[in-house]
Amino acid sequence: MDGISDDIWQPVALTAELAVVTTALLLLLGTPVAWWLARSKAWWKEGVATLVAMPIVLPPTVLGFYLLVALGPNGPGGAVASLWGGRTLAFSFAGLVIGSVLYSMPFVVQPIRNAFEAMGERPLEVAATLRASPRRAFWTVAVPLALPGFLTGAVLGFAHTVGEFGVVLMIGGNIPGKTKVLSVAIFDYVETSRWREANILAGGMVLFAFAVILAMRLVERRFADVAR
Repeated sequence: MDGISDDIWQPVALTAELAVVTTALLLLLGTPVAWWLARSKAWWKEGVATLVAMPIVLPPTVLGFYLLVALGPNGPGGAVASLWGGRTLAFSFAGLVIGSVLYSMPFVVQPIRNAFEAMGERPLEVAATLRASPRRAFWTVAVPLALPGFLTGAVLGFAHTVGEFGVVLMIGGNIPGKTKVLSVAIFDYVETSRWREANILAGGMVLFAFAVILAMRLVERRFADVAR
């Protein structure tokens, strides 16, 4: 686009890639967690639910600090990185993915858990009487009934990843093309008095936030109409 710096697209593309990868992993990892939390009778399950939900109330810099330690050369991340000759997972795209998954996990797990709990026991009991295995009942009964929760979780997880700042700055820094995502780019543009670029990205984020909330409301309304 004329008049817009070329490097403005780099953080946009990196953020989109990070959000897509993170959302896919969140759905993959969060679904069994949500299912277990919805179905388990274990007395300690709410302790697990609390751990999953902690990023909602923890300051991002606190989570980012401990992730930086864990992903650094003296933590587990350093041991993993050494397998391919690296020293650390911090200040890398892989580190951003790990941090984003942990930071956005509650925004995906909770809607899916709520959807699983809302469907009750009856549909699975009916599936069992028709000799459906637990796995088949999960994929053919539970997942379709919980689809609104999956859609809400996917949208929230994607949007939260796009908008995160503190965690990605702590564990990723500001490396162009590698860890410089949208939120960090806006901060960088403001620090260097590049107000036009900052305004373009910030305005785009406002429109994105509006689109996300509108999409969620339309999805909820659509499924509410179908349920009637």
